[in-house]
Amino acid sequence: MATVSMQSASALQRIGWRGEPPQAAEVFCLARVSAQHRAGYEVDDGEHTFNAQPAPRYLKRGIEPGDRPAVGDFVLVEPGTPPHITDVLPRRSVLTRGAAGERYARQIIATNIDIVLVLTGLGGDFNPARIERYLALVEASGAHAAVVLTKRDLVEDTDIERAVAALRSRLPAGTPTHAINGKDPESVAALGDLLAPGITAALVGSSGAGKSTLTNTLLGEERMSTAATRARDDRGRHTTTHRSLLRLAGGACLIDTPGMRELKLTGDEDLELFADIDDLTGQCRFADCSHGNEPGCAIREALENGELDPDRWRHYCKLHDQREDQAARFEDRLRGSHEPIRPHRRRDWQERE
Repeated sequence: MATVSMQSASALQRIGWRGEPPQAAEVFCLARVSAQHRAGYEVDDGEHTFNAQPAPRYLKRGIEPGDRPAVGDFVLVEPGTPPHITDVLPRRSVLTRGAAGERYARQIIATNIDIVLVLTGLGGDFNPARIERYLALVEASGAHAAVVLTKRDLVEDTDIERAVAALRSRLPAGTPTHAINGKDPESVAALGDLLAPGITAALVGSSGAGKSTLTNTLLGEERMSTAATRARDDRGRHTTTHRSLLRLAGGACLIDTPGMRELKLTGDEDLELFADIDDLTGQCRFADCSHGNEPGCAIREALENGELDPDRWRHYCKLHDQREDQAARFEDRLRGSHEPIRPHRRRDWQERE
């Protein structure tokens, strides 16, 4: 294990570090968390991958989960038997979701990400609403998003064109969208500009979307296990069981994540991908318009003349209500309130999409 002063710039660049190493005692090593297991962490210093334990302060009861090391974190490691993670360095981005359950909590998916590749299959798994939900989470993280439509070899060109057109009608203009065959290196090469040296990308998507297949192709070897999908809906089983950070030959870092069945917002999202709907609500005659039967409702007019897609409007309402509900839960938690959490205004937002 090299110390901070001995680590080469090229080794640090291989794990996505930018700039000069932090000032630290020579005994410490700068590394990046590449995996988390029940028995501890796996970290990468750009030369070697090794196991490390968190310092005792990270094991204290009551510590916020987000204050503990997470996959993607840059950390200082003190040598020993075993080595110990002593410090988590400031994060430039954090991809989180609301944890399952009634109690408000946030779960870190990965940190220090530059771009999130949202994968979805072009078969029965294709769901624009789910992609919108992923993009809502990504826009709150500090990272950029790109949509990757997988399994193009299993559908007709007309199906691909319809899927791309459906996304362009719902997603912000300029959202990168690529249709690929994850098993074909030539097809995957279309993602090259998104995976430049020094970039950290995270793969997210439902089970069976092709994350592990794409990872294997990018690595040039069968390192991640894969499994067949169900014929009826093209969904799969969890073949990736934990988050892992991998170094690619081209100089980028890739974080593969398990499939996520529930995508709950955190309450911090701006929902900028629905900026056009926010603009419409601002044009209503009444500031407190419920977008029902009020005169001068710009939303109802846009729905009637076809300017606003009804499915997109319904999904906006669902995400907006969940965000407000989660923000209220967070406020109650900060106040230490023991009062019952206010009831959900919509009961269907936890529905799997």
